[in-house]
Amino acid sequence: MELLAAIDLRGGAAVRLLKGDYGKQSDYGDPRRMADELVEGGTDWLHLIDLDAAKDGGRANRALILELAQSCGVPVETGGGVRSLDDVQELLDGGVARVILGTSALERPDVLEAACQRHPGSVAVGLDYRRRGDGVAEVAVRGWLEGAGQTLLEAVASVTRHEVAALIVTSIDRDGTLEGPDIEGLAEVLDATGVPIVASAGVSSVDDLRELGLVASPREGRRLQGVVVGKAIAEGRVSVREAVAACR
Repeated sequence: MELLAAIDLRGGAAVRLLKGDYGKQSDYGDPRRMADELVEGGTDWLHLIDLDAAKDGGRANRALILELAQSCGVPVETGGGVRSLDDVQELLDGGVARVILGTSALERPDVLEAACQRHPGSVAVGLDYRRRGDGVAEVAVRGWLEGAGQTLLEAVASVTRHEVAALIVTSIDRDGTLEGPDIEGLAEVLDATGVPIVASAGVSSVDDLRELGLVASPREGRRLQGVVVGKAIAEGRVSVREAVAACR
């Protein structure tokens, strides 16, 4: 299992939101310094999300993302506000290893299909979901501000008609909470598709990472390709080296 150390970007700074709430933000300062520390610790990837662009499809932190992709020394995946083929092309040309489509993957399947065809192995889909009152997982779009009108498993079936490189699966209810990952939801997704799955949200400890390493598809025994860890590292709950060792 690979470690994808996360940096969320807002206004050029490294931040974390609580459950996707833009009004509940923790600040972590200079993303360049944070990236250096994560890479020095041994992370396999950097996972960079443009929170400003996720809301409006803009380019608020695009230059910073490209700077980090070119200088950090490990593969970078990035998402947030990637709405067009031009966005995908610019990011990949600028040194990003994998681009994450979220809102556009669900609302513009033509863009997803074309991106996967032009850039095989370099286009992932981010599926971010909340549990409704009835317990069903519903996917959210536009920076998690709106429901997509699809369940998580419906969205999995829709986007995996195309040759996506991976699914980045995020439980919004767990994001930034340090309350542990949604093991049940991840197992359901693993069972629904053969596409590589990267888990995101809720990790608070080495024990959480070890538990994620044991998650498997009930039918086929498939396991997670990777895990995104952000707040737990930023707040010193787990070091990058400890996280990498647990993932191994």
